[in-house]
Amino acid sequence: VVRRATQGLANYIAKVDKKSQGVAIAYDSRHMSPEFAQEAALCLAANGIKAYIFETLRPTPELSFAVRHLGCVAGINVTASHNPPEYNGYKVYWEDGAQITPPHDSGIMGEVKAISDWNTVKTMDKAEAEKAGLFEVIGKEVDDAYMAELKKQVIHMDAIQAEGKNLKIVYTPLHGTGNIPARRILKELGFENVYVVKEQELPDGDFPTVSYPNPEAAEAFELGLKLAKEVDADLVLATDPDADRLGVRVKDSEGVYHTLTGNMSGCLLADYTISQIKEKQGLPKDGALIKTIVTTNMADAIAKYYNVNLIECLTGFKYIGQQILKFETTGVGTYLFGFEESYGCLIGTHARDKDAIVATMALCEAAAYYKSKGMNLWDAMVAMYDRYGYYKDDIKSISLSGIEGLAKIQSILEALRQNPPAEIGGYKVVSRRDYKKDEIVDLATGETKPTGLPSSNVLYYDMTDDAWLCVRPSGTEPKIKFYYGIKGTSLADADEKSEALGQAVLAMIDSMM
Repeated sequence: VVRRATQGLANYIAKVDKKSQGVAIAYDSRHMSPEFAQEAALCLAANGIKAYIFETLRPTPELSFAVRHLGCVAGINVTASHNPPEYNGYKVYWEDGAQITPPHDSGIMGEVKAISDWNTVKTMDKAEAEKAGLFEVIGKEVDDAYMAELKKQVIHMDAIQAEGKNLKIVYTPLHGTGNIPARRILKELGFENVYVVKEQELPDGDFPTVSYPNPEAAEAFELGLKLAKEVDADLVLATDPDADRLGVRVKDSEGVYHTLTGNMSGCLLADYTISQIKEKQGLPKDGALIKTIVTTNMADAIAKYYNVNLIECLTGFKYIGQQILKFETTGVGTYLFGFEESYGCLIGTHARDKDAIVATMALCEAAAYYKSKGMNLWDAMVAMYDRYGYYKDDIKSISLSGIEGLAKIQSILEALRQNPPAEIGGYKVVSRRDYKKDEIVDLATGETKPTGLPSSNVLYYDMTDDAWLCVRPSGTEPKIKFYYGIKGTSLADADEKSEALGQAVLAMIDSMM
């Protein structure tokens, strides 16, 4: 399967006449990841395409960086991110360092599907590939270049020098790829008190301490929080196995640890990054904050406050990467920050995928900065709520497995499309977006306009009082997902309204099952 996918990629690279650029390959800590990565490399070599393969496991964002750093036409990462241990996967990147988007995605898949005779799938002996200069092991040079790029994103070295040695940080790589790079960047910047969760420190494809290694899940933090209480840590950080997502717990002044969702940590970092760029050098006139359509409306409020452009794109960080490429090629637009609700963000443009290593660094820097102002990260979060409003966002999902499940997911979406709700949970729908039809309908005026985004089977409802709901099928699991958000008058009010809207959404769908 891996060879066939790689042969299809090789055929596509040959078709676009870019064989001379080579392909970078990385892999994670999962079972068979090193073997699959080597098979991919040898298939490329047999097709006359040089493979640059990492010596050991590396984070996804470093692979994204390596593609551009080495001038490659593509990248392959053998990883299943935060999924259960029995999973593995194969991610493909293009020369801009982002995961493939049109037309390359359909072009590559077309070549893969066209392979009907397995005898046409090539491979070669590793020693022969090395001798021919088509198989090169990479490591330290790329690591050092990646670290150098991360350090360029530091805004307040003064705050790190003043408070870095005083902060207590608990970190867990959840048996994955983040351990060495996350600890290295923190140590080199001057964070002296980093406590690593020993039980989760070493790579292990079985992920023995968790049922699945997802920093969105509470169980992923059990050991980290235990250690945090022992050492009185200021914050607890967890990167998923391929180190592109970051989960966060922060301690308040009463010693209570609060969970920061991906929306919360994303907004905290967005506000810190944009505010400090403004303070130190001023914001560019074409500065942009980018988010996905299922990400919190607090991002809109942040963009409005700093008078920067807010750009929305479809779910998937590759679309944020696509926007960065557009800025580069057109010369219009300056990337300030991009994030999605599923615990992924990117500071800087060294990579074109979400980067939990740079997020770890930036969050610790922000903690040092706020500490120098007599605040902790929870204080900073509350200050944001006071400034922008008490936004709360959540997600409900329904698993529907098998062929029947897929059919049911489609029928739910079609039912909503044919009979769109006028109100949900007491909130009046003011406009609806259908990304499959490429239309936005204003319900007050009846005016219709295009979404401006690629076709996708996604429905979105803008409602009164800054509430919203988005419905989409999962891209990786047999689920239909319901993302929603509200704006409250206090944290307690926001919690109450969010719970009520979530129940209303489930009741609406239950009536369609």
